[in-house]
Amino acid sequence: MVRTRTPRGHWVLFLLSGLVLAAALLLNGFAHGAMGEGHGSHSKAAGLPPEEATRAGPVLRPGPGPVRSARPASGTIALTFDDGPDPTWTPRLLDVLRRHHAQATFFTVGARVAEHPELARRMVREGHEIGSHTYTHADMGAVPGWRLRLELDLTQRALAGATGRTTNLVRQPFSATPASLTGAQWAAAEAAARHGYVTVLADRDTGDWRRPGVERIVERAIGPAPGKGASPGGRARPGAIVMLHDSGGDRAQTVAAVDRLLTRLSARGYRFTTVSRAVGLPPGDVPASATDRAVGGALIMSQRLAGWLVGAMTVLFGVVTALTLLRLALMVLAARVHVRRTRRGRRGRGRPPTRRTPFTPPVSIVVPAYNEEAGLAATVRSLLDTDYPAPVEVIVVDDGSTDGTPRIARELARHPAVRVVHQVNGGKPSALNTGLSHARAEIVVLVDGDTVFQRDTLRRLVAPLADPRVGAVSGNTKVANRGGVLGRWQHLEYVIGFNLDRRLFDVLQCMPTIPGAIGAFRRQVLASVGGVPADTLAEDTDLTMAIGRAGWRVVYEERALAWTEAPSSLRQLWRQRYRWCYGTLQAMWKHRRAPAQRGPSGRYGRRCLPYLTVFQVVLPLFAPAVDVFTLYGLVFLNPLKYVVVWALFSGVAALVAAYALRLDGESLGPLWTLPLQQVVYRQLMYLVVFQSVVTALLGARLRWHTIRRTGTFGTPRVDSLRT
Repeated sequence: MVRTRTPRGHWVLFLLSGLVLAAALLLNGFAHGAMGEGHGSHSKAAGLPPEEATRAGPVLRPGPGPVRSARPASGTIALTFDDGPDPTWTPRLLDVLRRHHAQATFFTVGARVAEHPELARRMVREGHEIGSHTYTHADMGAVPGWRLRLELDLTQRALAGATGRTTNLVRQPFSATPASLTGAQWAAAEAAARHGYVTVLADRDTGDWRRPGVERIVERAIGPAPGKGASPGGRARPGAIVMLHDSGGDRAQTVAAVDRLLTRLSARGYRFTTVSRAVGLPPGDVPASATDRAVGGALIMSQRLAGWLVGAMTVLFGVVTALTLLRLALMVLAARVHVRRTRRGRRGRGRPPTRRTPFTPPVSIVVPAYNEEAGLAATVRSLLDTDYPAPVEVIVVDDGSTDGTPRIARELARHPAVRVVHQVNGGKPSALNTGLSHARAEIVVLVDGDTVFQRDTLRRLVAPLADPRVGAVSGNTKVANRGGVLGRWQHLEYVIGFNLDRRLFDVLQCMPTIPGAIGAFRRQVLASVGGVPADTLAEDTDLTMAIGRAGWRVVYEERALAWTEAPSSLRQLWRQRYRWCYGTLQAMWKHRRAPAQRGPSGRYGRRCLPYLTVFQVVLPLFAPAVDVFTLYGLVFLNPLKYVVVWALFSGVAALVAAYALRLDGESLGPLWTLPLQQVVYRQLMYLVVFQSVVTALLGARLRWHTIRRTGTFGTPRVDSLRT
């Protein structure tokens, strides 16, 4: 096998993708007001606004010296609309204004301009004026100075990108008339003035956002009748700036009220125009620079892409959650079917067919060994210490070990049932095929050099081969070194994987893997598929797929227990799982044509490969993004919804894990590590899949990663490990 270095550049791509995703989610969360849109509490330290400001006109320009303000000219009405643009209500209001040949001023929320730039362009095209209402509808009097500046600057960029214009008019969210100004709002108006903004308030607040009724909105917009204090100086037709809204909810009443208001007041000779024209100021919006237009265009594109991404992530979140729960449900259902089926079979009414005498033919056990000095002796001794009644031979293949393995093998060969074969290092498949060539029995058991059998394991493992339709049997691998948190995590993974996944595969007759730690085969089956394949790193998966495609049944015997030493560090775990995952991808690619074929190969391929593709490749690839989106939902969306979903998922996963542990006769104690496993261990497995997929796509060949053994098995008997 070509030994090339694993590509590393894709981790930079992975990190950049993660940063882009996080930035997009943050931008979308910020744009939709999840970072302080609500009306914040104003600090008492801000004091009160100057009395002259509360009695001034609605157009204010704070600065050194007296407060400067302006009022609309007599007979002039400036209709203003806040909170838009809205794709439903803004076009309807624009239609009404156009029908009456009236102009207005729209105080737009920058984030909504970025979402609907075509509406902002229509406003400008039809002669309306645009002002700033901040980028996220933030309370300018309650946010810090940097946030206020950011809100105003981003809105300018959005307007420049959408319309090619910027504005010097601003209306603070949650503000109304000069008389209602708070000290904090006045301080915000002063800060905005230092950046060149004119603050626009209103003479008449219609309160249309409360939907009080069309007539009530019209009455408030018209104001008190002359002679009742509404016309300073006794003007018969006082001008006014009227506050309305074109977004933020159902604005049907506003649309109807504007139509009625324009009809009534136009008949009285009122002129409807923009704020700037009404008070005699230059236009509030002016052409933007080329730089501002370019930056604004990039902002609009980024926000729209972020919105699309969040929408796609919402769908993905639902799909992944549904598929995960579906998989758990299928595994539990299949496990119950498998339990009932095996119980019937053992009573003589199902698989395997009953015989008058137990099925105990001679067995050859092949143990490939490369640098297995830590556990080889315990492995071989456990194979010899068996209650299997028929002759058993153990063939140890020393695959060019460089440690004490050859010496230990020679000592073990003193037993008459043990034979040792030495060869130049050729890899595990080569060692297995060498052992098969020396095997004498028709039933062959393949065992890793770090695995220990119980006394009854061999008898239980071989028993299902009494059924002539069964070509191979998978045993039940158990984690022996489960002392720490990492060991408990792997223990849970093994129990759930073997007791639920393998039962499901057995029921569906599409077993993808007989583990190298424990598997029994017919020699004729191995010969028919060409022996153990050497062109993939997951030779056990490749071999099992070939057997399944050949039409043989591959079954799972949960009572055939084999104890193995799991990796004791995250680095060792990564190396092992990286090889497994990459090898599985190789095997899936090698057998990719199976689903399109007829007969046993097609049936096997259509059941096995789609399942592996969806649940072992696609979902793990998307899972990190889904986890990031879950955090986003907790912060920016409805946190209760995502807490409930997470709690539901965790609860179901815990119940399923408990069921698997009970099926396997294991203690429920390790379940306390499950929540942490979901947060830490699962992420590591996702990264393994990502690394493996990228390595495969880049066409790199992965070398065989050897796991360092620590010698978990100090004695040949391991029955005590079950407790």
